[in-house]
Amino acid sequence: MDTNIPIEIQILFMAVIIDLALGDPPNKLHPTAWIGTTIMWMKHLTPKSNTSRFLYGAFIAITIPTVWATLSYLVGHLALLLSEIVHIAVTALILKTTFSIRLLHKTAFKIKSLLVNDNLEEVRLEMAALVSRNTANMTHKQAIAATIESVSENVTDSMVAPILAYAIFGLPGAVAYRAINTLDSMIGYRGEYEYLGKVSARLDDLVNFIPARLAALTLWFSSIILPGLNYKSAWNIMIRDHGKTSSPNAGWTMSVIAGALGIALAKEGEYSLGDNNNILKTEYISRAVKSMYLGAGMTIAAAAILILIIDIGL
Repeated sequence: MDTNIPIEIQILFMAVIIDLALGDPPNKLHPTAWIGTTIMWMKHLTPKSNTSRFLYGAFIAITIPTVWATLSYLVGHLALLLSEIVHIAVTALILKTTFSIRLLHKTAFKIKSLLVNDNLEEVRLEMAALVSRNTANMTHKQAIAATIESVSENVTDSMVAPILAYAIFGLPGAVAYRAINTLDSMIGYRGEYEYLGKVSARLDDLVNFIPARLAALTLWFSSIILPGLNYKSAWNIMIRDHGKTSSPNAGWTMSVIAGALGIALAKEGEYSLGDNNNILKTEYISRAVKSMYLGAGMTIAAAAILILIIDIGL
């Protein structure tokens, strides 16, 4: 393709356009779902002793991201043998499946609409698939808070981290990140997966360490630009409360959005972020989504600049 824009940036922009215009493909065509199927299959082979579970879990945590990253590289390389245009299109399609902007918006606004119409039973059903907590008795205000939490937390692992991984390591990096994050979401828990998922959980913490803090900064900058948000409170609450969650990363984006909105985001028995200065309103979901979009724009721009810097060898 006759252009001075690096191919990697063309791919990134095309992937973003695909995401915003079309959203996510059905599960049977979604690489993340395929990764999940691979994890499920390997999980069935888990040994019984705790030591063996830990070692097998470490094997899974290394093997699955490596295999899927390698496959993505081979597919991209084969596409390039056909033509540059085919390479750009195929790589953009795969890259799109590693991040999601439109789906976050769609999910949050669906819950907001149900809340506005006082359809709390359906809200609880939707929230059960969105958050890792009991939603059977979730109240209207708790649903608002949980939706805002989900949007803010996903700014890291559904946007900033995979896009940053792509900017530095190309498509294999983004796919490897998505595999690591999927492993964490499926087996990175205490209890049943205490030993099997330990390495996956720690690896996810590691790869999200920098992206989580960058994601929080994008949300803070958004609070400076967008009306109805308090950037001073956003910064102060982020600095004060980011370490209150069990995750070393999740608290950053949740605390900054809590401060920006002047609300408290809490999970009973685990954490409380922010100050309860304002009454929770469904409109705050819209403000969180707007912050997410502005953060996405900053992330994409930063990734493009980073690609340019790498491309010219500075």
